Amino acid sequence: MNKVNILPSDTNIKITLFSEVSVGISANSVLFFAHLCMFFEENRSKPIDLCIAFLSLTQLMLLVTMGLIAADMFISQGIWDFTTCRSLIYFHRLLRGFNLCAACLLHILWTFTLSPRSSCLTKFKHKSPHHISGAFFSLCVLYMSFSSHLFVLIIATSNLTSDHFMYVTQSCSVLPMSYSRTTMFSLLMVTREAFLISLMTLSSGYMVTLLWRHKKQVQHLHSTSLSSKSSPQQRATRTILLLMSFFVVLYILDIVIFQSRTKFKDGSMFYSLHIIVSHSYATISPFVFIFSDKRIIKFLGSMSGRIINICLFSDGYGP
Repeated sequence: MNKVNILPSDTNIKITLFSEVSVGISANSVLFFAHLCMFFEENRSKPIDLCIAFLSLTQLMLLVTMGLIAADMFISQGIWDFTTCRSLIYFHRLLRGFNLCAACLLHILWTFTLSPRSSCLTKFKHKSPHHISGAFFSLCVLYMSFSSHLFVLIIATSNLTSDHFMYVTQSCSVLPMSYSRTTMFSLLMVTREAFLISLMTLSSGYMVTLLWRHKKQVQHLHSTSLSSKSSPQQRATRTILLLMSFFVVLYILDIVIFQSRTKFKDGSMFYSLHIIVSHSYATISPFVFIFSDKRIIKFLGSMSGRIINICLFSDGYGP
């Protein structure tokens, strides 16, 4: 493995990756701050706000660690030691799993929230934030239990070159495993992630079915079929479909690119595309949440007004 030539010299790759990380960090910071403030300020705080805060926080931390990893990929000359490599790369891999767990929990919570009173899921509607936090951390522990093997495979290879290592950064690589161990851990990983994505798909399909039925009932009772203004239910349906479709498409593309990278022996272009695609959801999804929730827009408007007033007052323009 020649580490000097593993990454493309094209600066467009670097600009794209660092731009994606910067935009994603900014958007997730705004989303996390807005939902956390709304959760504590509103008289009847919604558990779903806490769940979105969890999702935005995991995506924020994921992109921050990706920024550090990208710096070692493109800028530094392999200065990380063994401890830094193992800790940061493993933490980044866990955050990718936590992001999947948070997205899965969010879709399940949406299902509970939108369920009709006659549904057996109604009893889960008013669970306390402690239940939401417990469910999230339980999913995270489940994910970690299947990823512990990666911790011992990450090594510092700043002064080593070998065709058998899988390149990660200028400082770090992943040790190869035997065919039997690779097959076993791959099967566990596929089972785990297929289970979580199946939960997301089923909950999203259930929600869309409920919202479609509600829309038909409203149209029948109020004759709103000719109304050009979209209802909250329609906006919710679009948000759910957009997020779920985007997540599944990116996940499948992620798998295809990763397999292509493995087949073509760590090709630099496949590696770069894999990094960009695998972090696209964390970068784009916050904008979907922000622009589909009028509460966030109003909150950001009020916050910007406060900041402007503070700036004017500090400059001597206030009363």
